[in-house]
Amino acid sequence: MTPTANQEFITNELNQLQKEIIKLQRSQLWSQQIKAKAAGINLFPQVDNINVNGTGNGVTVNSRQPSFKSPFGDNDPHSIQHENNSKNDGEKQEDKAGLFKGGFGVGQQTLSKPLQELDPNDPSANSHSNTSANSNPIPAKIPVAFNANRRTSVSAEALNPDKFKSDSWKPPTNDLTASQKSELQKTLTSNFLFKQLDENLKKTVIDVLTRKQFKKNDEIIKQGDEGDFFYIIENGTVDFYVNGTKVNSSGEGSSFGELALMYNSPRAATAIAASDDGVNCWALDRLTFRRILLEGTFNKRIMYENFLKDVKVLSSLSSHERSKLADALSTEIYHKGDKIVKEGEQGENFYFIESGTCQISKENAGVVAKISKGDYFGEVALLNDLPRQATVEALDTVIVATLGKSGFSRLLGPAVDVLKSQDPTAIPDATTAACVLLLE
Repeated sequence: MTPTANQEFITNELNQLQKEIIKLQRSQLWSQQIKAKAAGINLFPQVDNINVNGTGNGVTVNSRQPSFKSPFGDNDPHSIQHENNSKNDGEKQEDKAGLFKGGFGVGQQTLSKPLQELDPNDPSANSHSNTSANSNPIPAKIPVAFNANRRTSVSAEALNPDKFKSDSWKPPTNDLTASQKSELQKTLTSNFLFKQLDENLKKTVIDVLTRKQFKKNDEIIKQGDEGDFFYIIENGTVDFYVNGTKVNSSGEGSSFGELALMYNSPRAATAIAASDDGVNCWALDRLTFRRILLEGTFNKRIMYENFLKDVKVLSSLSSHERSKLADALSTEIYHKGDKIVKEGEQGENFYFIESGTCQISKENAGVVAKISKGDYFGEVALLNDLPRQATVEALDTVIVATLGKSGFSRLLGPAVDVLKSQDPTAIPDATTAACVLLLE
């Protein structure tokens, strides 16, 4: 075979292989094609557009670039810029490739120059030449979830709880009336991000809220901007816009911007003050919230670990097991006369008494016992899946640590066996029964 024929044979083989690869990719990911088209992305270049170049030195795959664009427009520091490879015909020349571009373009002469990453600190990165500006205008609207089917990363500041004891940081405080605190308490309790906080942490959060005033048509938050604050509307009305279209309105007591407290994600909508008299909001910044939450959680773990060490039934747990149990406990507060559990009800929680005194009573026997700090109750219903066997009532202000049914067996480990051995409803085996009879 002559060198020319050999070169032609190799080129044809590469061409055929490229077609087969693309067909295989199309068949394997066909289910994703509809979603991709909806997002403006062409997953696969057309097989018919695969050609061998005129010189036979390589294979050219023609397809269009994905058409999605960053919601930050030309200011996106992660955007890339293609340089023109040739200006002979006055038109832009660039390497066009589908999502699954092959690697057979060796020697191809029509490739564009390497991509240049824009430096976000470079002033020139925020603007292009006049030609670029005319041909690529900044979009007037920001897509809500550009490229929504692709994974994106989020981040937040790292805090080290071990340093909390050594610094002198104290949360700021405000001067709120009792009625204002009561209204804010209701708002926080109904919000998914705060409903799991104990009463002390909720009070701390309310104490650090700062008031912000906005005039009519002021932008409180802007779609696409990095979020730093969570807002509670004190009075007035706020309109929300997505891509320039009004989608909702909220008034007094409503809240928005919760995700900003967890990580610095871009705002999903624009919030504009709509009231003629302006809008007053209570604001909470991310760093203060995370500091309060992390410090509170850290102190809670230390407190519970020390408390659990004194609970005799948990003496068989290792230090690591106690730490896991401490993280799973939640605090509940009851006042004099409150019934923590009622006889006959279905049991869902196991309780440790942190402080205070309770009395245990049964319907047919009256008061049978009093329990205080370090004691526990509620285990019988969870061990045997039975209704509550007695009523537990608070005799004063009682603080209890609770553990749900799902974590009862998983986190108590060997302590479950101890609880079973002390179960008052357990039926004694024959040997134990015989011993009891002999003793009698």
